[in-house]
Amino acid sequence: MAVHSFEAMGTMVSIRTTGADVSSTLLADITQSFASLNEKFSLYLDDSEISQIARGERALTDSSEEMREEYARALHWREKTDGAFTPHRPDGVIDLSGTIKAVAIDAATQLLHGAGVKNFSVNVGGDLTTSGNQNAEIPGWITGIVDPAHSESLLAVVRLNPEFPAMATSGTAERGEHIWRRPETTKDFVQATVIAHDIITADVLATAIISGGHSALNQITQNFAVAVMTVDRDGAVLANPSFQELVAR
Repeated sequence: MAVHSFEAMGTMVSIRTTGADVSSTLLADITQSFASLNEKFSLYLDDSEISQIARGERALTDSSEEMREEYARALHWREKTDGAFTPHRPDGVIDLSGTIKAVAIDAATQLLHGAGVKNFSVNVGGDLTTSGNQNAEIPGWITGIVDPAHSESLLAVVRLNPEFPAMATSGTAERGEHIWRRPETTKDFVQATVIAHDIITADVLATAIISGGHSALNQITQNFAVAVMTVDRDGAVLANPSFQELVAR
């Protein structure tokens, strides 16, 4: 297995491939894709386009087509999650960090597929998407989910497959309370993992469950074909049947 890693968006990007390596040109294209999205959408960069919008120096209506498309995507997810996911901070500032990391992972996936790479995983800070097989003997990709109370331990090990190739975990264990929550949901979950057909769906819905609590969890498991595992503040673990079917045995 070949492994390539680089820093982007304040975390580590890890690309693993089997059967074919990533060329230096392809790796450079993927690295540049992450950098370009970060330069435009990071509120931590004073000169980013979204920071200019946040300061009122540029109107959203006068922003780039890419900015308006990603904002529209986030609004679409707000509607689909009954407001549990939102592109707005409590102070009204537009914050698209809830989708952009997943957009970057998806873009890397498209570049890999376009280059003919069939068996790979792209992992960005624990959120990942996969394709093909980890090796010739084991179908799919095996990955673990960390216990939020004990970072050196795993809560579960799952096998990602063509139906469920992407996984995202959201929570408060590593970064604290960085997700805006409805007041009535602050004591619901400390971690939520969603496995879905694509990384954007997985990432958005994991965030929505942390933000929206039990009501969001119920709405999501009823309306989306996803596998879900949650951990509440007492350490109790819930997993829907789709998730249980993915547990590696």
